[in-house]
Amino acid sequence: MTDARTATTEHTDTVMQGVAIMLFAMVILPGMDVIAKYMAVYEGMSPGQVTFYRFFFQLVATLPMLLGAGGLRALRPKRPWANLLRGVLLATAALFFFISVKYMPLADTFAIYFVEPFILTCLSAVFLKERVGWRRWLAIVVGFGGAMIVIQPSFAAFGLTALLPVACAFVFACYLLLNRAVGTGDSPLTMQTIAGIGGTLTMALVILIGNGMGSADFVPSLPKSPLGWMLVIVLGALSGYGHLLVVKAFRAAPVSLLAPFHYFEIVTATALGYLIFGDFPSLSKWLGIAIIVGSGLFIIWRERRAGRRAAS
Repeated sequence: MTDARTATTEHTDTVMQGVAIMLFAMVILPGMDVIAKYMAVYEGMSPGQVTFYRFFFQLVATLPMLLGAGGLRALRPKRPWANLLRGVLLATAALFFFISVKYMPLADTFAIYFVEPFILTCLSAVFLKERVGWRRWLAIVVGFGGAMIVIQPSFAAFGLTALLPVACAFVFACYLLLNRAVGTGDSPLTMQTIAGIGGTLTMALVILIGNGMGSADFVPSLPKSPLGWMLVIVLGALSGYGHLLVVKAFRAAPVSLLAPFHYFEIVTATALGYLIFGDFPSLSKWLGIAIIVGSGLFIIWRERRAGRRAAS
């Protein structure tokens, strides 16, 4: 009996540790987007260049850890092309998001981006043949309706830029779908490092092409101040270590328990957007955010319930 109680207590402690790690990650990860917006608005750096630094300094942050843990052999993942493709997808999603936050308030961008669980559910039903009941399809429709409430005034103010968070959500959902398809044959540190290589190479090519076409969002540049250098280094470190924290949290606690905490990013982004840039959502946008979050939480609850039924 004592051993059983000890095991239960240890399990509870581990789960709560996972929750704490996840909450901490959700507090610090929006800092990436704040830095991206700050670099674009106050340092005059193009979103394409900011995205390049995000992956380059992620690689700088994670590569020494990977080599220290496994040596040069660790740079040979079991699924090299899948991990490089992860980097390409992540770079594309980050680019769409960073262009969005250059022109739009952080809270609006995050709110629209959180249609990602709905897109992932649709893609899983189509490509992985996962069963999706009518209640979840209804929640998806309602969630997209909430996104339209946020998008409509943003579209009037920013044009097609307001749809970039949706494009970001779609690409990131494809990235998550790829993760499900290839499984976990490589360690999280290896996956992050190889994704950093893929993202860095992708953004170097995108900047070359975009700048050649004369787009202001892809102009190559160096940071103009010591603060700028410090911020892009922090950007990469937050990216690399922040996502490793998320992986660690999911290893300590069930996915169904931690998934709702993703929405805490909206709280952090709104607070940072207001404190640093003076942006605050209107009442109608808060309504849209509430609908998106509510629909997303319902989908998470239904998936959790379906998982329990399958297990029993």
